[in-house]
Amino acid sequence: MKAFRSLLVVLLVAALGILGAQWLGQESQRDLGEVIVRAGGNDYIATLPQAALAGLIALLLLWLLGTLLSAPFRAWGRYRRRQGRARLLDGLHALDAGHWQRAEKLLQSAATEQQVRPIALVAAMRAAEARADSASAGQHLQQLATAEPTLHALHSAERWLQQDKPLEAINALDLPAIQPLPPRGLWLRTEALARAGRAEEAFGQLGALRQTQVMPAESLAALETALALQMLDEAADVNALAARWDALPKTVRVSPQAVAHYARRAVALDWEEVAMRVVEQTLDSQWDEALVTLYAELPVDRFDARRANAQRWLQTHPSSPALLLALARFARAQAQWPQAEEFLHRAIAQGAGPQAWEALGEGFAEQGDDALARHCLLNALRQRRGEIPLPLNRRDLRQQIQDQAVAEERDEHGFPRLPG
Repeated sequence: MKAFRSLLVVLLVAALGILGAQWLGQESQRDLGEVIVRAGGNDYIATLPQAALAGLIALLLLWLLGTLLSAPFRAWGRYRRRQGRARLLDGLHALDAGHWQRAEKLLQSAATEQQVRPIALVAAMRAAEARADSASAGQHLQQLATAEPTLHALHSAERWLQQDKPLEAINALDLPAIQPLPPRGLWLRTEALARAGRAEEAFGQLGALRQTQVMPAESLAALETALALQMLDEAADVNALAARWDALPKTVRVSPQAVAHYARRAVALDWEEVAMRVVEQTLDSQWDEALVTLYAELPVDRFDARRANAQRWLQTHPSSPALLLALARFARAQAQWPQAEEFLHRAIAQGAGPQAWEALGEGFAEQGDDALARHCLLNALRQRRGEIPLPLNRRDLRQQIQDQAVAEERDEHGFPRLPG
């Protein structure tokens, strides 16, 4: 089929040539104009179409002559490109197999070919890093600056981050010549901003990262949460804290972890009322043991209000160890040791662990009962070691049963449910 097509093309060209020759030989062509060329005392006369055809043939001959003269150079260039690609492939195979020194030599040789120079230099740098040759890796990186500025900036930023120098990484990625950054550059800049204590700027890049799909959805969600928490911790004043809190996505803002960071930062900025209110609102809507512990530890003197809230929560969460510990803390702060002791015994019965034993020991020490204080502190130590604590003989069986008892929990339909 290919030979038949070639034959048709040849016949068509021949037919066109014959028709063209007959047309050029007609006397009527002189009406289109004549071209006269004088050379060596002779005049050469041709019609305008004949002269144009002669010029076209001359240009074609010159092109053929140039092609023939440049053929050896083009053949040598193709040979060098094939050799460069072959060395690149061999170097990549050696790099993957762990032959670091051989891979580096092959890749450095392949880097002489311009088409594969950037990727060869990157792979050579990886080989040098694998054999802990920082000097050679730095040389390959410097050569990459002239071959591919964007790749040079990306790998420079990566090395700065490995050396825990995020500001240098940001400067490397902020060069005007490499803007806009590729997806990997955006990710590296986000990490550098977070490490440099500029979480708010890093949080602002999450939209671009989401569009480029450079990270899986799960990893991006985890990064969003981490940056949101860091952004709250870095707030310099209450106005900045409120603005950053309002800028958070709703899914992050309702999480107990974000509420805890917001409350701690608010307390640090002397905004205790707001810290208490946001923790109380969160616990009213969703229960979290760690958040209850934070609520008890807030350095706020309003023990009456906090204790009233805790008593209200106890009706729906009677088996919460963190809540029982919080009530004991409030009672101790109000110099009501008997009530605090009862709450601590109930917390121990519900699995509060060493913290409850330590609080009980501190309370007995304040009351001057050193024997019981030592007993409780020893139990705290035993529990930290994974051993069974020794019982307190001062409480009778009725009190021990009362410690273990909890109110029955029911759902919104009134049916009993398992605790927790």
